[in-house]
Amino acid sequence: MGFLIGAGGVEMMKGIDRFKPAVRKNTLLLSSACLWTVIGLLLLVKGGYRWYQLPDHPLLIIALGIFFGSVKSLWLLDKTARRGVERILNFADGTCLGAVYSSKTWLLVLCMMGLGVILRNSSFPVQLLCFLYLTIGWALLFSSRFAWREWLKR
Repeated sequence: MGFLIGAGGVEMMKGIDRFKPAVRKNTLLLSSACLWTVIGLLLLVKGGYRWYQLPDHPLLIIALGIFFGSVKSLWLLDKTARRGVERILNFADGTCLGAVYSSKTWLLVLCMMGLGVILRNSSFPVQLLCFLYLTIGWALLFSSRFAWREWLKR
């Protein structure tokens, strides 16, 4: 059974549509770049804070975090970042700001946030937490270059 929308219903939809946070593609690119960058920086700061709490401040953890973060970025996140930029470039101006990521990606973001809460409240050694924060933070920050590059072109 389908629903029929009369003339009044169409007008109502247009009325609701005016509340949509519609933005240009350039704004979506900037939003994507900022989200990847800010989250990456926050995780790097968190990892740096954890590193500072270590008894001997071993630089090896930072070096390994940056190395494995680069590997993660180049092998996994770059592909996702490129697809996200291509997706945004296919949008018309006036797309909703929330469309910066697909619903699947937003679900993944929520899962990662939940995992972050679990890690933060876990009893894992501070060295492991430091390594994880640095690795993930650097990978996000490094892969943000695709959105920044496309945004700067425009």
